[in-house]
Amino acid sequence: MKLHLRIWRQANNQAEGKLVDYELDEVSPDSSFLEMLDLLNEKLIHQGEVPVAFDHDCREGICGMCGLVINGLAHGPVRGLTVCQLHMRNYKDGDTIVIEPWRAKAFPVVKDLVVNRSAFDRIIQAGGYISVSTGAAPDANAIPVPKKEADLSMDAAACIGCGACVAACPNSSAMLFTAAKITHLGQLPQGQVERYQRAASMVSKMDEEGFGGCTNHGECSAVCPKLIPLSAIARMNRDLIKAKLKGY
Repeated sequence: MKLHLRIWRQANNQAEGKLVDYELDEVSPDSSFLEMLDLLNEKLIHQGEVPVAFDHDCREGICGMCGLVINGLAHGPVRGLTVCQLHMRNYKDGDTIVIEPWRAKAFPVVKDLVVNRSAFDRIIQAGGYISVSTGAAPDANAIPVPKKEADLSMDAAACIGCGACVAACPNSSAMLFTAAKITHLGQLPQGQVERYQRAASMVSKMDEEGFGGCTNHGECSAVCPKLIPLSAIARMNRDLIKAKLKGY
């Protein structure tokens, strides 16, 4: 395939950025989106130009590093996939593809398509630790957990912290991410001791980091590669109300 690429180039957080046009030939439909960017960078290096900086690590849809806005959609046009799992067969010969970084005040651009998502790490840190000792794996498995609660916890724990929810939200809200991190501990017996304090601390830190508020647009869940539902936010809000009533 032959593709016309429009890619956001920005030297650093202080520099002005702009969309730069590139032409790329001989792209295999079986290659992944990141492999296509690898091919572009090989071409740029061969021409003596600076390659495009973009985040990637596992390339298996697990780490959440490969966050890109592709033609206005976080992670691209296929629901339930990360960019590294997106294949070029979803595009046609001659297509124009616009590639941008996540857009959020709390995710400052580092270079080109790379953004600093350390705000997510600080939200998780604000949650602290659980004080219940679970022992080794067999000891933890010996604690009875109702299947419904276990399923809710596991579904929430699937969050990979990619930031697509923030990038897609018109308010740059991190509510879905924070709700997932609160839910996966709050639904388990081991997480009950600090459940409400954890919710209050993490939501407070989320606000402090400069993320916007949730106005129930639903874009966050629509672009989430792990399909985390909006009900996680409702569950977090219930915990937050209880936390306030308890004085946290």
